[in-house]
Amino acid sequence: MTHLRKMMLEELERRNYTAGTIRHYLRFVEQFARHFGKSPEKLGLEHLRSYQAYLLQQRKLDPGSVENHISALRFFFVRTLNRHEFRQFLPFPKTRRKLPNILSQEEVARLIEASGGLFERTLLMVLYGTGMRRAEVARLKIADVDSQRMVLHVVNGKGGKDRDLPLSPTLLETLRAYWRWLRPRTYLFPSRMHRDREQPITDKIVWRVCAEARKRAGIQKKVSPHLIRHSWATHLLETGTDLRTIQLLLGHEDLEVTARYLHLSQQHLQQVVNPIEELNLSSVDQSPRLYHRPRP
Repeated sequence: MTHLRKMMLEELERRNYTAGTIRHYLRFVEQFARHFGKSPEKLGLEHLRSYQAYLLQQRKLDPGSVENHISALRFFFVRTLNRHEFRQFLPFPKTRRKLPNILSQEEVARLIEASGGLFERTLLMVLYGTGMRRAEVARLKIADVDSQRMVLHVVNGKGGKDRDLPLSPTLLETLRAYWRWLRPRTYLFPSRMHRDREQPITDKIVWRVCAEARKRAGIQKKVSPHLIRHSWATHLLETGTDLRTIQLLLGHEDLEVTARYLHLSQQHLQQVVNPIEELNLSSVDQSPRLYHRPRP
C-alpha cells in the first residue's frame, strides 16, 4: 500500500465512512492517477478540469456517476492533502432528478412469486416489508430480528445511525420458514462462498436477486432494491401513513427528501383539486367545430 493510499484510508476510516464508500473512493482516485500516469499528488487543477470533461464526454458516464468520482477526488485533495483551494475546481455536474417509475402492489406480488427459491423470496420480502437499503439487508443479522417486540433493528445504517422497523406477521412467518430451512447462525443472508456462513452476502447479490426476479416476472420496469424501497414508501403514504413516520422508517435526515413521495403517490395526486374545475365554462358541446390552420 502506498503512503498516499494509506493516508486517504486512515482519513476515511476515522470519519467512519462505510466499507463500500471507502472501496469506491480509493478506486476512483486510483483511476484518476492511472489516467495521467502520475501520482495524484503531482496532478493539478487543469488535470482535474480535463478529467471531469473526460468522464462526461468520452466515457459517457451519467452525471450521477461523475458526482461520485468528484466526491472521491474532493475528499482526497481537500481532506487528505488539505488543499482546500481545490474544492472550487471540482464542481458537481448538474443532474436531472427523475421520479422513479414505482411498482404497483400487483407488480410487487408478481416479483416475489417469481423468486428463484426460498432464499430469494425471503430477501425480496425483507426488502419490500421493511424498505431497507440493499446494504442494510445484506448486513442484517439473526439477532436483529426481535419477534417478541415485532421489530427489526437496523444497526449502523446510512450515516452510522440505528433505527427500528415494524416487523409484520406475514414477514415473520416467511423468516421463520426460511430459518428452519437454512439455519443461518449469524447473518440472515450468509454468503455461499464461505463454508462457516459467518460472512454476509454482498449488496451486489441483493441487486442481482431483484434483476433476475424481474425477468422471470416479465416486468418491464427496471427493478432495483432502491425501486422496491421507493415503492414501499409510496404504498405506505397511500394507505395513510404520515410523512414524518415514513421519514423515520426510511432513515432520512431531511423531511424534504421524504416529501418527494407525495409526487409518486397516485392517491395524493388524485386528491388534488385542480382549479380548472372551478371555472364557470359553457359546455364543450357549444364550441363550434372550426379549425383554421395557423399561418407560417
